[in-house]
Amino acid sequence: MRCSVTSSARQRRLAVLLAIAAALVPLLLAGSAHAHGFSSVVYVDATSPERGHVRAALGLEYDLLVVSAADAAHDDALFRAGTAAFEDGDAASQAAALDAHAAPIAAYVTKRFGIAVDGRACTPTQAGGVAMERRTGVPYALLTLDYRCPRGGDAHVIRSALFPDVEGYVRDTKTIVTYDLDLRTGSVSLDAAQPSFSTQQSLLDRFRTFFHLGAEHLLGGLDHILFLLALIAGSRRLREIVLAATTFTLAHSLTFILAALGLVSVPTWFVEPAIALSIAVVAGLHLWRIWRRKAVAAEVDVLAPGHLGLDAAGRTRLLVVFCFGLIHGLGFASALGIDQAWSWTLLSSLVVFNLGIEAVQLGIIVVVFPLLALVRRRSPLAGLSATGMIAAAVSATGLIWFVQRGFELWS
Repeated sequence: MRCSVTSSARQRRLAVLLAIAAALVPLLLAGSAHAHGFSSVVYVDATSPERGHVRAALGLEYDLLVVSAADAAHDDALFRAGTAAFEDGDAASQAAALDAHAAPIAAYVTKRFGIAVDGRACTPTQAGGVAMERRTGVPYALLTLDYRCPRGGDAHVIRSALFPDVEGYVRDTKTIVTYDLDLRTGSVSLDAAQPSFSTQQSLLDRFRTFFHLGAEHLLGGLDHILFLLALIAGSRRLREIVLAATTFTLAHSLTFILAALGLVSVPTWFVEPAIALSIAVVAGLHLWRIWRRKAVAAEVDVLAPGHLGLDAAGRTRLLVVFCFGLIHGLGFASALGIDQAWSWTLLSSLVVFNLGIEAVQLGIIVVVFPLLALVRRRSPLAGLSATGMIAAAVSATGLIWFVQRGFELWS
């Protein structure tokens, strides 16, 4: 009897420790309603009109370009004019403010973005004035640079260190480059870890970059991790977590690809709060089941033939997961600033990016779900307590983020 009591106590302690580790650690790391932090994406389209000539069309976030260039050049006039135009919201005024301070703008960009051939730098000049467009709901400045390169080289090397972390305005800036150079076409993502690439890189190298980018995105995105924890906590059997994860994958992959093709575009002010709400709702479904069914909440109702082997609660949950998965796909697309059609070449890279997301998602499920299943099997009550604690912490975090993101983005 004493051994049985000791074993039961150990199981309860294991359940508590598991719940605390899974639910509270993400909260301690969160620190902000913005799960991905303040980051930015630079877009580059590099082509070669003729040998020795590269034309690079850059898209840069307008207000970030203003403050970064003004700070680098100690140009208060640029900061005042650029900020006033940003607050005014008129695209023509914004373009005029940048054109009036073309020298510090070009100096900032060309110092941090460059093209070289066989180790020899190409010489940049600005082509025309600045144009404006909107991406993911914010103004972007379109700057075109003509690079004159030494003749005789075969491979172009493109580097980018635009908007680095040390400036203190954003972190983890990505530069998405699409290129048609050296009889090669492709796409690549540059960041602090990989600031340059050669157009002679292999297809495998390019795909490896986007796979790592997708994996890093999910690992660094606490909102998606918490959503996944909510799915795991509310899954009573292996069948349920497999179906939930598959449904989530299909849903977010669908909207991710549609966004990459330019067929779907939803503003950030809706997507970010909706993702936070999805976390709270999915975790709340498990809490609702516990409240309604108490100690038998982990049991599965007798099933009619078919229906994927799920009871009514499981099918309802699957439908909710699919709907919210569509919104998470828009969040993945928003992280790369996808809001218009890109090339099919880049689309193939984005599919690999999505595979990186799925690899990390599968890894989290493989680690966490068996631990919860072990606790449930040895002590159903302890397992129910553990999943309830996880769901409560995740749901509370989602609600807090929903309110914070709503106030910040809608205002």
